[in-house]
Amino acid sequence: MPHEALAFAPASIGNAAVGFDVLGHAIGGVGDRVRARRIAAGEVRVAAIHGVVTDLPRDPERNTAARAVAAWREAHGVAFGIELEIDKGIPLGSGMGGSAASATAALVAANALLDRPMPVATLYPFALAGESAASGGVHGDNVGPQLVGGLVLATRERLVPIPVPMGLTAALVHPPLVLETRRARAALAEPYPIGDIVRQSERLALVLAGCFKGDVDLIAAGLEDVLVEPRRAALIPGFARVKAAALATGALGASISGAGPSVFAWCRDVGSAEAVADAMRAAFAEALGCGLDAVDRYVAPVGSPGAIVEQVA
Repeated sequence: MPHEALAFAPASIGNAAVGFDVLGHAIGGVGDRVRARRIAAGEVRVAAIHGVVTDLPRDPERNTAARAVAAWREAHGVAFGIELEIDKGIPLGSGMGGSAASATAALVAANALLDRPMPVATLYPFALAGESAASGGVHGDNVGPQLVGGLVLATRERLVPIPVPMGLTAALVHPPLVLETRRARAALAEPYPIGDIVRQSERLALVLAGCFKGDVDLIAAGLEDVLVEPRRAALIPGFARVKAAALATGALGASISGAGPSVFAWCRDVGSAEAVADAMRAAFAEALGCGLDAVDRYVAPVGSPGAIVEQVA
């Protein structure tokens, strides 16, 4: 049996504007890595945390990676213990699925220690359990696509991959701001009028129909968040200016990535996405009074791959 395994999980764009808590997609270019090692002690523990964030809790109940692996280990009666070493590539409070990526990468690495690793999709319930340690809720719009890649409809019970039109590309910009998921969710506490829910349902239906039909114009007609974005926009300085820059440069639509403060846009092709990413980055830098280098930018297919095992020894 393998002694240790290293896995990578990509960042993700949760909600995808129209599918709060249930629709999201992976985005390549940045992610978390977790190394899992067999240990004799019958427990899950965190040995070290490196990368862009190091002051995370190591208590297995409060660490997303450890909680996910502990739930998986208990459910499947895994005899050996597991030690985790986490390398954070995604900042926390970024709206890029950082807490979820640690849980996903840890599960994929731990699973690779088995003689016969389980199908990746079966790890989903345990990734949900891990993610809840950070967000305080159970939602799969980050861990789902991080596990299986691409655009995914993630309910509590299953993952449904959604086809995406050829060339559909995401542009993502992350400003030098932190917005905690719990704070962003608190902005949604008040009830919504039924009319707003119907309007959002219409837009979700248009986006899904456009994906299945390969019709980018349908996607553009639906890619607008009328439910969550209006309540969260004020939490992100410069958001309106950044979104306007994306739309003016040719984006199909733009909105908040996950809980924010990152902002994403969908574009028809890579060339358009590169131009949109530059425009959003410049708008954030101007709004915040910072240099361009302070705003991270990423361009990747909406159908970016999910987590992978990089090394087994």
